[in-house]
Amino acid sequence: MSRLVHLNGPPGIGKSTLARWYVEDHPGVLNCDVDVLRTLIGGWQSDFPRAGALIRPAALAMIQAYLGEGHDVVFPQMLIDPAELARFEESATNVGAQYVERVLMDTADATVARFHRRGRSGPDDPWHDQVRRIVADQGGDALLAQKHAALERLLAERPHAVLITSSEGAIEETYRSLVASLG
Repeated sequence: MSRLVHLNGPPGIGKSTLARWYVEDHPGVLNCDVDVLRTLIGGWQSDFPRAGALIRPAALAMIQAYLGEGHDVVFPQMLIDPAELARFEESATNVGAQYVERVLMDTADATVARFHRRGRSGPDDPWHDQVRRIVADQGGDALLAQKHAALERLLAERPHAVLITSSEGAIEETYRSLVASLG
């Protein structure tokens, strides 16, 4: 049975990094990173949220088609809204695939600090600057703390979601934990 492996978590926690690593180690698995797909929409730099809204239906279709062919998909994306989570979960279950949710978390303070350092020590993904501006415009550190708290509440409400501790600087340990949790 194919699986949609949803890597949920706050911005800067390592979702995209872990997804890239996972597909490198698992040939044939699709990394459906919505943030990467956004960059395929003309004008994404000037309206990052709109580009995300435009690409999500295509991402859902891509996920469903790939799963339907019997292949796994890893999906690194923060989703807090239960209705949005349900859309992606249904994209798996509608084709007889399994939805597997892993939530990457660190402490609230560490999450905020990591967000501000993300992309600073290595190659920066092209969307990081847009996300930094959006976060700053919508409340900065207070917004990040709110998202962290919302993910903690969500985790408590989703009994099949598995918490993966993602400590800064421990990417190999986090990756091993992720892979072990997937069996």
